[in-house]
Amino acid sequence: MRKWVLPDFVEDVLPPTAAKMEQTRRALIDTFSKHGYEFVNPPLVEHLDALLTGTGKDLEHNTFKLIDPLSGKMLGVRPDITPQVARIDATYFPDDAPRRFCYAGEVLRTQASLGASRALMQVGAELFGEADVKGDIEIVQLMIEAARAANASPLLLDCGHVGVFKALAKHFELSSKATSLVDEALAAKSSSALAEIKSLSDEARSAFTALASLFGPAKTVLQRARAALPRNATVSGALDQLEAVSSAIEAAGAQCSLDLADLPGLDYHTGLVFVAYMQNTSHVVARGGRYDGVGESFTQTGKGRAATGFSFVDLRALTEVTSEK
Repeated sequence: MRKWVLPDFVEDVLPPTAAKMEQTRRALIDTFSKHGYEFVNPPLVEHLDALLTGTGKDLEHNTFKLIDPLSGKMLGVRPDITPQVARIDATYFPDDAPRRFCYAGEVLRTQASLGASRALMQVGAELFGEADVKGDIEIVQLMIEAARAANASPLLLDCGHVGVFKALAKHFELSSKATSLVDEALAAKSSSALAEIKSLSDEARSAFTALASLFGPAKTVLQRARAALPRNATVSGALDQLEAVSSAIEAAGAQCSLDLADLPGLDYHTGLVFVAYMQNTSHVVARGGRYDGVGESFTQTGKGRAATGFSFVDLRALTEVTSEK
């Protein structure tokens, strides 16, 4: 009898895990629906240029590609659902009214993250058309409530704001090369790497060195940031937003820490970014943030929408961890 072998980092989901996953998925979607988030179900495959349009380009290296035998065009298997929901918002709902969508579906990636599966069940929610910080607050509160409904609490949210770094890069008139080098140094939290960037002025090097050290409890980091960073209206505005979001997180029963040097998806995100962990563990429950301008390539006017959202990155891993509680 032939022994069937699945591709590397692709697994079957068997009883009783499959049933528990469905219970968790339902708890999440029910929570989203209760708050007015409408369910959408984009296709597993799309034309590649649509999947990678705009902010979706960051996903290209993680996208499986194939030729459509009917049209001869290149197709992609989605590695993430958020760009698809942005396309739906832009093409089917062209007015400026705020829209709320939620989703649950499989995604497939060419690379496995730290030994995880390449075939994941992703569940998330997206809010379009709300540019104010109240949109970010709505999203983090929704995520905390949904996690609680799925027994994935209490949470710790580690937050940042890419607007701080982008404002400093503009303030000091960094070239694109210098911006990339500083980004790499901040990711490593390396003051020595910052010192080796010859194009930085002393003032710029001092500001970015301070930025690399700005992580920890929210209130402490905000106090230090206001004292250490240059006086700049955009920086101050971003810190004000972080203060409002961190207060909302704690009011919702979760902990909040900040890391102003953590800049995931720098070309994708435009404001708040966050990762949610189950407290006292390293297990990532959800990721999210603001990505204004998404969908602009799908509109006739080229006008992008304000957008913020999150996803529970791996429903199976989430179910297995919560089942152990």
